[in-house]
Amino acid sequence: MTMSAIAAAAVAEGGPPQAELRHLPSGYQLHFHDTGPASRQSGSSTVVLLQGSGPGANGWSNFRHNIEPLRAAGHRVIVPDLIGFGYSSKPTGLDYSLDLFVSTTLELLDSLGIRDCVLVGNSLGGAVSIGICLARPGLVRKLIVMGCGGIEITETYFKMPGIQKMVAGFVGGEINPQWLRGILQMLAFDPQHVTDSLVAERFAILKLMPKDVLGRMRIPDLSPRLPELTLPILGFWGVEDQFCPASSALKLAAACPHSEIVIYSRVGHWVMIERAAEFNRRVIHFLAG
Repeated sequence: MTMSAIAAAAVAEGGPPQAELRHLPSGYQLHFHDTGPASRQSGSSTVVLLQGSGPGANGWSNFRHNIEPLRAAGHRVIVPDLIGFGYSSKPTGLDYSLDLFVSTTLELLDSLGIRDCVLVGNSLGGAVSIGICLARPGLVRKLIVMGCGGIEITETYFKMPGIQKMVAGFVGGEINPQWLRGILQMLAFDPQHVTDSLVAERFAILKLMPKDVLGRMRIPDLSPRLPELTLPILGFWGVEDQFCPASSALKLAAACPHSEIVIYSRVGHWVMIERAAEFNRRVIHFLAG
């Protein structure tokens, strides 16, 4: 089956909506949503939203509460499915390295003619965003991260209860909607955010994911290079994050001279979902500054 046919079948099972698929020079394909004005208006930006990892992860489910407010504020909003996730290519027999995520995302941005943008990254997407800033200085004007990965050593992340349960189940356990619901409830402090529709969306994607995506993910500790990030940064963390420790927020703030960090109590890994209205308001204000 083609990627489009696979996506159509997943949509029929309750998966996230299907949008555009772009063939990249590397031979991979990335799926993405692209909404808002194609040409820059005064005060507007091209905002690229990069999702986190996890079972059934995809751009739409990660940012469904943020896309329309950003578009309504006049911004062009691009939401890719990172390689290995959503309706994008899912190669096997290789490491899912930071270089792979960065290079394929840059291929997509280049193919869309994007030379100036703002990156918004959650978890893995935060690490990829930092990697892009370091690999292509000047491309990114502003950076926004939430529960950002890639700024601790691997052992620190694997001590987090959410990471332990997620990897053990995905790589070696029984995959079913009940298990997935349990993982998603660890991502949010308040379980009301884990709706039946969200579980259905992510389970439709989860059934497509090879074990290599999480089992062979290789994200280095980027903290020694954080001082190179001299662009404006807005960061969000939840104190109850069970996947990326809130202590990472202090490392980012201490290392980056133009950073502002917002830390919420009674919030987990999904600030953009659990505090969607305030998150959208702060991001739109940050973009306008």
